[in-house]
Amino acid sequence: MSIGKVIRKYRKAQNMTQEEMAGRLGVTAPAVNKWENENSYPDIMLLAPIARLLAISLDTLLSFQENLTQEEVNAMVRQAEAMLKGKPYGEALEWAKKKIEQYPNCEQLILYMAVIFDAQRITQEIPDGEKYDDYFCSLYIRALDSREEATRIRAADSLVGFYMRKEQYEKAEEYLKYLSLQNPVRKIRQAEIYGKTDRKREAYKAYEELLFSDYQRASAELHGMYMLALGSNDMERARMLVDKQRELARCFEMGSYHEASCGMELAVREKDADTVLTIMEEMLAGIGEICGYRESPLYEHMELKAVSEEFLKEIRKNLLECFQDEESYGFLKNDKRWQNIRKMH
Repeated sequence: MSIGKVIRKYRKAQNMTQEEMAGRLGVTAPAVNKWENENSYPDIMLLAPIARLLAISLDTLLSFQENLTQEEVNAMVRQAEAMLKGKPYGEALEWAKKKIEQYPNCEQLILYMAVIFDAQRITQEIPDGEKYDDYFCSLYIRALDSREEATRIRAADSLVGFYMRKEQYEKAEEYLKYLSLQNPVRKIRQAEIYGKTDRKREAYKAYEELLFSDYQRASAELHGMYMLALGSNDMERARMLVDKQRELARCFEMGSYHEASCGMELAVREKDADTVLTIMEEMLAGIGEICGYRESPLYEHMELKAVSEEFLKEIRKNLLECFQDEESYGFLKNDKRWQNIRKMH
């Protein structure tokens, strides 16, 4: 967008006439008209007052180029990577700086260039690389104002990583606030900071909470895939996914109840009597371990709620009632093991 179009756009956004703008700036209305029609340009001394009057930044006022498309950003990123391979670092960086000056409102380009060149100076151990610290920090901070959440998150994470490398952990922790409390990246970074600042217990707890939520997420994802397999009658895949759920529960030390229960639905669907009855017995025997993860050393720093005996009795009662259901388990009616389980009710 030309400077004239920028002036017209933001003047109208302020509900300001050309005459009013001219009066505020000490110029004539025809001069403002010429700017907007691109017949002339404002004097350089007027640029800052114009930006203040229109409540925009100089970057916005001087943005002669339209914002870039994703394809154009990707092409510039590839060009930057090629220049870093074939040109001296300083020369390649000057090229990148000019691109950023040319497209000052493209936060994605700003972020990508910062990430690429910041990483290059670290991995390639560029001589006197620290002299670029302030410049890269300024780019990350600019990207924090992006309208795109993904850009803001990556910029904040880059700043956290930057200050962690400098061992300025208090500053790193400040930029964690830009990430959602539910964002795993924030939790991982926070755990790293705890570990680096001798807050070992807090670090263990943060990692354990991540591990626990990872189990819940992975279990839900496997179950979703399992349901898709059932929907397409792909029983081989369904069995594989049940096995994976069982392995997951075992790996994360969820307890024998959870290891057994994930296979019940499939065994009933396939009317596999021996497997169904074995799972019933394992589930009933494992009720006491339904919260077995509370005893696991994997989660020893977490504050996990204790389970009452009444709650366990209620689960046992509900399970036995469920196992009475003839619609689901009627194919077992002549099996003595099932009859014995029913008598337990």
